Amino acid sequence: MSVLSAFMRGVTRLNDFVGRWIALLIFAMFAFLLLEVGFRYLLKAPTVWTNEFTQMLFGIYAVMSGGYIMAHRGHVNVDLLHSHLKPRKRAVLDLFTSVIFFIFTLALLWFGIDMAQESISSWETSYSAWNPPIWPVKLAIPLGTGLLVLQGLVKLLEDIAVAFNLDYYTPDQGEPEGEHL
Repeated sequence: MSVLSAFMRGVTRLNDFVGRWIALLIFAMFAFLLLEVGFRYLLKAPTVWTNEFTQMLFGIYAVMSGGYIMAHRGHVNVDLLHSHLKPRKRAVLDLFTSVIFFIFTLALLWFGIDMAQESISSWETSYSAWNPPIWPVKLAIPLGTGLLVLQGLVKLLEDIAVAFNLDYYTPDQGEPEGEHL
């Protein structure tokens, strides 16, 4: 079971690492938008690339952060029933709802891989005035979804351990590093 625990910790650490680096894109987006405001209103010379580039960075930010958010329990939940259950019953309920999660994310992964391959094979660009390559943004879709699926697998293994009182996982181990407040 130590291999399973190591896998779970490794996936969570990977998502934590990726999420912390991807979070830095916020500063780049902020800087580019400020640059555009300065050029547009102060110098009366708007750029053709800052808005589109910021949108591309935001797309990467959005799809690559899912695993990190899941590892830190940051996704929005409707807790009408869930929050009132004891941990074992909550884990059993999560086992059932994980089916929906995996149907959606595996479909997104499948179609995302296809879309990214097609985009990379044609060196797809945006066809705008600036015309940057957009295949890196499309490549981020299956990469980010893959990280989310892996973290979902970790969550599934945690729920199985809690629901069936297995010893390869104890809830105090599931808290990612850096989350001690």
